[in-house]
Amino acid sequence: MKNMSKAPSLTADEIAEKAMTGEDISRFFTNKGEMKPAIQRVNVDFTLDMLKELDTIARELNISRQAVIKTYLRQSLDHHYLARRRAET
Repeated sequence: MKNMSKAPSLTADEIAEKAMTGEDISRFFTNKGEMKPAIQRVNVDFTLDMLKELDTIARELNISRQAVIKTYLRQSLDHHYLARRRAET
């Protein structure tokens, strides 16, 4: 069986150094990945009571407050779009 060696394993810093010296680094990339959308930070004001509720839920689920907010917001958006779709039919 042929020896199908892959590109040598290098750290991201080592690959970056090669790129900075002008070396062709294309062998390190497969183009099979996908680009993730950029993260946009926002500030949101919450009442103290709401923060306490969020913190309680976060402790119960053993996740961060941010994860609770993002999860619940995603569920709410999904619910909104589902309700809109049902109203259109």
